[in-house]
Amino acid sequence: MSKETVKAGARRIPISKADKVLFPEDSITKADLVGYYRDIASTFLRHARGRPVAAERYPDGIDQPRIFQKNVPEHYPEWVPRVEVGKKEGGVTVHAVCDDTQTLVYLADQACVTPHLWLSRTDELDRPDRLIFDLDPPGTDLPMLRSAARSVRTILDEIGLPAFLMATGSRGFHVLTPLRRTQTFDQAREFARRLATLLAERHPDMLTVQQRKQDRGDRILVDYLRNSYAQTAVAPYAVRARPNAPVATPLDWNEFDTTTPWQYTIHTLPDRLKDRGDPWSSLRNRARTLTEPRRELEQLIGQ
Repeated sequence: MSKETVKAGARRIPISKADKVLFPEDSITKADLVGYYRDIASTFLRHARGRPVAAERYPDGIDQPRIFQKNVPEHYPEWVPRVEVGKKEGGVTVHAVCDDTQTLVYLADQACVTPHLWLSRTDELDRPDRLIFDLDPPGTDLPMLRSAARSVRTILDEIGLPAFLMATGSRGFHVLTPLRRTQTFDQAREFARRLATLLAERHPDMLTVQQRKQDRGDRILVDYLRNSYAQTAVAPYAVRARPNAPVATPLDWNEFDTTTPWQYTIHTLPDRLKDRGDPWSSLRNRARTLTEPRRELEQLIGQ
């Protein structure tokens, strides 16, 4: 196996087994993965800085068992940022925090194909600044999936919250709204639960909040449970461990009808960023509190 170094920020990061094939069907190597994350680092870090990271690693390739790593191993270099996170059952987990290009490249060298991020930042871990609705379809019915995403956007608009859209790189879409950090995870999750439940009541043949697959039938799950303390969501612009290396891609709503959840890949995403920029560049500037939207939601529920 070859060994090389990659310049990342102020450091040169040694890449071990650079020609190790991580995506067997596509001959995509660890060097390809590292190069992708280095090239899109400035955009990736806009959404990742200050957030605990969980690393979805595939040291032997995506066709082999994964490691979902939260705790930072002892061998990580001292310059990788860390944060101690208290567990509800006691003790702590020490997460990496992806604040810079060198850390992102180092994680890729550890065969972290997919970084997953907390919905809060290290300075206020119990106060989320993102609310996510994960639309998990039973199959590949894209018209129904698009209709489901639009229904989430519609209800968010009704209660005065902006809706940002992301193709997950897997089977579904995320609809996200940015929050000011004025509520706890428990409060945000309860808000999300009530909104998702109302959506399922409005569209009973299309949407459900039933977590058990046998209870969903052919309906799309509106998963709101990611809005919980210590839960994570796939990072924007993260590679997914699937054939062709699709990428979780923020979208404009005006391109929604012609885009699949798995459309952009490690090969095509960098050119997309150059041509179109980041549709989520204004995300933090559009953050809202839940005070008035909560009142509006309760009125809709009472109708």
